[in-house]
Amino acid sequence: MSRGDVFEFKVGELAVYPAHGVALIQSIEKRKISGEDQAFYVLKILGSDATIMVPVKNASSLGMRRIMKKSMIPKVYSILKDRKEISLDTQTTWNRRYREYTERIKTGCAMEVAKVLRELYLLKHDKELSFGERKMLDTARNLLVKEISAAKNADEQKIAEELDRIMQGKEGKS
Repeated sequence: MSRGDVFEFKVGELAVYPAHGVALIQSIEKRKISGEDQAFYVLKILGSDATIMVPVKNASSLGMRRIMKKSMIPKVYSILKDRKEISLDTQTTWNRRYREYTERIKTGCAMEVAKVLRELYLLKHDKELSFGERKMLDTARNLLVKEISAAKNADEQKIAEELDRIMQGKEGKS
């Protein structure tokens, strides 16, 4: 690595990579690309066999970020509970909604992922979701479960149950 390399993340830390979720930084490796040495984070996506290499110099512009702080979790839960802010346009075609939700999930922002989860959860009570929308609902839920469990250092199953209670309007003590 050159002296100019600045590593925002360290090996062994957890980070969030947009649309993939929580990842363990396994290593930082140097590769020669177009004759130039470049440093890469090697990410192991938790809960999958996927490994991703992210150029260190582009990590933040690609949306790679730290796990949310514990203090952000109530804000995420507040979004999930909020039924006033949304206007579900059930006339919009499923593929247009799907594209919009995909873009929001790609931002990597937990708040946007929470909005997608909330909207799809509410939409499924008005009409049947398409296969893609059901898959998107599961993706949004899983992304939040993994990140919140990492932030709280809690069991994923417990967080999944907590999210389900919130979405069903039965949230109690967590």
